Amino acid sequence: MDSKISRVYALIFVVLLLIVTATIRPASQASQGQVGARGTSFDGPAELPRVFIRSALADTPAPGHVHLVKGGDSLQEALDGAKCGDTLKLQAGATFIGVFRLAEKPCDDGHWIILRSSAPDDSLPAPNTRITPCYAGVASLPNRPDFRCIDARNVMARIEFDGKGGSGPLFFSPGANHYRLIGLEITRGNPGAKVQNLVSPADKGTADRIIFDRVWLHGTAQDETTRGIYLSGTTYVAVIDSFFTDFHCIAVAGACTDAQAISGGGGSNPSGPYKIVDNFLEASGENLLFGGSGATQTPADIEIRHNYLFRPMVWKPNQPGFVGAVDGHPFIVKNHFELKNAQRVLFEGNTLENSWGGFSQAGFSILLTPKNQTPNICPLCRVTDVTIRYNKISHVASALQIANVLSDTGGMSTAGERYSIHDLLVDDIDGETYKGFGAFALIMSVDPPLKDVKIDHVTAFPPRVLFSILNSVERQKISNVTITNNIFNASVRQIGSVGGGPKNCAFRPEAQGPAGVFKSCFTNSTFTHNLIVGGDGGWPSGNLVVKNASAAGIRDFREGRGGDYRLCKGRDDSPSCKAASPYLHSGTNGGELGADIEAIDRATAGSE
Repeated sequence: MDSKISRVYALIFVVLLLIVTATIRPASQASQGQVGARGTSFDGPAELPRVFIRSALADTPAPGHVHLVKGGDSLQEALDGAKCGDTLKLQAGATFIGVFRLAEKPCDDGHWIILRSSAPDDSLPAPNTRITPCYAGVASLPNRPDFRCIDARNVMARIEFDGKGGSGPLFFSPGANHYRLIGLEITRGNPGAKVQNLVSPADKGTADRIIFDRVWLHGTAQDETTRGIYLSGTTYVAVIDSFFTDFHCIAVAGACTDAQAISGGGGSNPSGPYKIVDNFLEASGENLLFGGSGATQTPADIEIRHNYLFRPMVWKPNQPGFVGAVDGHPFIVKNHFELKNAQRVLFEGNTLENSWGGFSQAGFSILLTPKNQTPNICPLCRVTDVTIRYNKISHVASALQIANVLSDTGGMSTAGERYSIHDLLVDDIDGETYKGFGAFALIMSVDPPLKDVKIDHVTAFPPRVLFSILNSVERQKISNVTITNNIFNASVRQIGSVGGGPKNCAFRPEAQGPAGVFKSCFTNSTFTHNLIVGGDGGWPSGNLVVKNASAAGIRDFREGRGGDYRLCKGRDDSPSCKAASPYLHSGTNGGELGADIEAIDRATAGSE
């Protein structure tokens, strides 16, 4: 073959190879199966994360020397002397007190620094297994779920901050990279101190390639500890198989107002990707929060799977056995999961339990609320491409708040759009018990306009209002919203107005009726093939409205508290089933209605 022709064919081959390579998902994404419907990188309108972090032990090799750091040795000297590829084994059962900095070193993906307990591997839970305080010798914590602890032995090394305020014990110095922490207890001492972050970048710097693996991070039972890990300014960070407890801010007398187990989304440095998988996450404010401060960057590619977002009911005032601060003031409780600045987020297979109002929030579980924080310090903040699937929520005042609103000083964020919410089970929504609205979703669009939202295959039974809406008739309508294949309780009020008088498209919802409000507030949108239990009717055509749960053929309703909400498939399906539900296969294209509860059970199995 002529050499010129050969070169042309070779060039064509290289170009085709580059095109094909660009369209292939990253190997880490493919290996975990995190792809959307029909093998695409989208789930509904939302784009899934583009990068998924590999966090197996084999992905963080440390082929260098192993150094034992005994109790009484200088941990800081050991950290300073560690070379890339080394392993520092901290004596199991020993406590290292102070503030410690993990420095920038010329490490790479083949030479990590491992900071771990000296306990043998078989004394710790196996990789991909969540650690509990049992491994620090604590057989149980009051009012928390059972650890199922067989033998409480302290095989962890403890790193403790002893300051009277501020942050510590761990800082990542600017540029710190390639550190993996295993089998450590990270906490604070000094009762009465008001502590901010247990772990954070130092001096608003950056950190890269950090993995927290089987770590217990915790505050103290009645003191103020704002957060466990502060992620802002970090890239490629994984938090896996770990346990977070006692992060709370104190009402009235406290120095903080929002406590989180993990938070990020602020600052001017790039952030993400992040992997937050298989953790117990306890905090009073938001168990997980991205955003809420000044930022010129948006964290992206965030994987949040198989976590248990929990707070003890004894933190609720007037609850039997109430626990608050030493002076009796309660902890400030807000939400489970909130996004104010984030993009390409996958929230999958998580269990969320216990959220109530009484402070500045009203007991919502999940908030998608891009916010240019007062005084307009985050105009670039956005919440886009969020996928929420195969999760279950229980014991809350309300389920969802989806809101694009201005800051208190009129500042507008960049965007809030492309949300895919499906296969969500919400159990025990109770506005009276949990001090809130008793709503499934509050939807607000001020600026920027809300658009591209899909709510599909959800099962929820709000007692007071299904949707409560705010959108000015003078502004652009909420667009491209799809609400299909759900099983809902119509609730007492059916559709509500958030306020705003005649300028709100949902003004006088009792007169407009649900169909009227939907027409007034939404454009290019779909509300069909939903099974709506109870209510006064007036829903858009194409929906199925029944008088009660029995007529719907729900297996075991129990007033929306702890029931079996699947539709009866026949008389032998359940003791409470007299016949098959007349609404089987009534979804779009003959599909089923409501959340796929079996799939949710599989996705959340072992998360509690």
